[in-house]
Formats: sequence, structure tokens, C-alpha cells
Amino acid sequence: MSDEPILEQVEAEAIDHLEPDFDGEYPVVIEGLRNSFGEQVVHEGLDLKVRRGEVLGVVGGSGSGKSVLLRSIVGLRRPQGGDIEVLGRDVLHADEAELRALEQRWGVLFQDGALFSSLTVMQNIEVPMREHCRMPERLMDEIAACKIALVGLPEPTAGKFPSELSGGMRKRAGLARALALDPEILFLDEPTAGLDPIAASEFDRLIGDLKASLGLTVFLVTHDLDTLFAICDRVAVLVDKKIRIGTLATHLEDEDPWMRAYFHGPRARAVRPSG
Repeated sequence: MSDEPILEQVEAEAIDHLEPDFDGEYPVVIEGLRNSFGEQVVHEGLDLKVRRGEVLGVVGGSGSGKSVLLRSIVGLRRPQGGDIEVLGRDVLHADEAELRALEQRWGVLFQDGALFSSLTVMQNIEVPMREHCRMPERLMDEIAACKIALVGLPEPTAGKFPSELSGGMRKRAGLARALALDPEILFLDEPTAGLDPIAASEFDRLIGDLKASLGLTVFLVTHDLDTLFAICDRVAVLVDKKIRIGTLATHLEDEDPWMRAYFHGPRARAVRPSG
């Protein structure tokens, strides 16, 4: 029996549930954000606008709330105050159906890859498809194989378990899962942490290539100075519970003591392009 009628039904259902394209300039808008843990306040009155199609690097000192900010945007942590809008939708006041619809339009890669250890790479990539879509097994397998190739993993990786992969390969497998539903926004939490310099550089190039070829907006939490100089269009710096956003050139001119220590320290000078 041909799969064509089933595939036609899947396509029709996808069209019926398709969200209208976001045509605004800022797919992520945050106003007056407040995050605290008891008496410890990490964000107070934080404002941020992420431009469509950019790679935004998010940096800050330990405890400044970089990952907390990311988790607040994607609905994994409810802040104590403020407003968060993603793709024109109010994240903090959306109902369950609206949040599920939004989740199909972004992809998230956590620091450790967050792969399910009992599932193969292909099965991990298919998790979002099973959660949000109705499609034949063959079609899911084909999509997963395409995502595996897209992130530069060899074809045999599909049948391997996370424990059989190197750290760099696990990151790429996690990225393939984040791309499973063709998201508009990609959220990355310390994507090069734990990678050797060569693997980290290759991962940076991969993100840059995917952003250019797929038209992605990338929100990238990092402490890797090489990444900032290699692929970030702008850099958001968490300082004093708020955020300072600009290009690397503007941050290099900032006279704030922490900013100067961060962007003019020995490690920053080592990776800064000459000239």
C-alpha cells in the first residue's frame, strides 16, 4: 500500500495548524524582567530585543543569570516579573495550546546535549516529531536522517546511543534534534563547553552556516570568547542585573571595570582579530 495518501493527510494537517509567519523585526522582546532565587536577585528591570536573523551572543559573569534568562524565554522558568514575547506571542500568559504551538517554532540545545541515554540518535531526533506531529514512521526516519547529515554527522551515527559518541558528536546530535521541526529560532546554552579548540571552532562554523542557509535567529549563551568573535552579530552582556547590548566594537570601548576586564583581558586579546 502506498504511503502517498498518508503523506497527503500529514501535509494537510500541517497546513491547517500552520502558525502565521512572524514578520516583525524582533522575534524575542523582553521588558522589565525580574528573576530571583529567594533574596538573591539575578535580573531586575532587564530589557532585551533580539533581531530577526542575527546570532546574539549572551555573556556575563558566574551567577549573572545567562541560562536563567534562556530558560525564562522558553518557558522552563517563570520569572517574578516582566514581560516576554516570542514571535509575537505572550509567553508568560499563553495557554497550554499556545505554548505547544510556540515550542514547534523554536529549538533548544542545552549544555550537555540532554539526549535520552536509552534512545539511539535517530530516536532522539524523532522525539519532537512524535510529541508535536502525526506522521508515518518512514517519514520520521527520513527527516531524522536529513538532520543527521545537516549537522555533519556520519550516517551510521543514527543507530548509536549517546554513550557511544564523543562530546562533540553528542552536541551535534542534540543540535539535530533542536532542528527537527525546522524552527525559526535556535536557543543554544553553552554549545562549545567541554569541547577542544578544534571541535569548538568547527561547531562555531556549523552554527554560522546553519544561520546563513536556514535564515535562523540564534540566541547563544556562551563563555567562549572565540565564539563571540567568530559568529556573533551582536553581544548582550549581563551586568548589574541588567543587560548591555551592542557590537563587539562598542563593548570594547565601554569603560565599565567588569567590561574592560572581560573584553580586554589576556584571553580576549588572544582571540581578538588583528588589525
